Amino acid sequence: MLSLLAASGASDPIYWQDLGLRPYLFQIGGFQLRYYSLAYLFGILFAYWHLSKMIKAPGSPMAQRHADDLFFYCTLGVILGGRLGYAAFYKPELFASTDLFKLWEGGMSFHGGVIGVLVAITWVAWRGGLNWLRICDYISVNVPLAYMLGRIANFINGELYGRPVEGDFPLAMIFPTDPQQLPRHPSQLYQAGFEGLMLGILMLALFWKTRSRYRPGFLVGVFTIGMGLGRFLVEYFREPDAYLAYVVVQTGLSRGQWLSLPMVAVGIIVMAYSMMRPAIGSANGAKPQSA
Repeated sequence: MLSLLAASGASDPIYWQDLGLRPYLFQIGGFQLRYYSLAYLFGILFAYWHLSKMIKAPGSPMAQRHADDLFFYCTLGVILGGRLGYAAFYKPELFASTDLFKLWEGGMSFHGGVIGVLVAITWVAWRGGLNWLRICDYISVNVPLAYMLGRIANFINGELYGRPVEGDFPLAMIFPTDPQQLPRHPSQLYQAGFEGLMLGILMLALFWKTRSRYRPGFLVGVFTIGMGLGRFLVEYFREPDAYLAYVVVQTGLSRGQWLSLPMVAVGIIVMAYSMMRPAIGSANGAKPQSA
């Protein structure tokens, strides 16, 4: 990252390979410990650690045993939902091939991962008799920073780069996997910054510095709007997959943007629902009861 910042002061485009990056931490024989795998691992571990800390604060809708269940089932939801969503939304031909199971080759859908996590939350909430919407609030706080790690890993892999840059741009970059070798936007870093770091800081501040957690649906509403808007805007800088370029030509929007619009709409509805209802414990000044 320091090399990238130093190189950005030059007028010439930055060459990705000059940054000294490689997609794996180390290699033993044919095994590589890839940063993409580490991003998923540390993202999930951070989410579990922080969720365990959150439920110790007043007003928690669950106990530690529920957090343990969520850790297991949400991990499955992220992996299975992300992969199946990628195949469904972007590469349906994978369903007819064993390549569907080659997770180490990359190819995960954020929107599919969201669906997988929602299924996991629904199962844990139903089995434990918990408030589904409040669990979504608590889970949503932990997603952006974990998402940030995944986008940084995409950048380290030199994949999912952006559209060609028009004119001089200090962060214009040439990626070795680009067959055209054009200066492009490092859109992976845009997503890591806007949908990851900035949204993550906002979600943490809302949880720890305000009483937002006492309004069921407010936090997950903010998260859903933030992720949807962030993805919609950054898609203008991302390079559409070649096999989905026709979507942009026909509609003016990318597949990712079409999938983000319903997220924004749902987020607005959930936030409106949250604001129209009294905060938990506000009717008589009583403190919310923990699970």
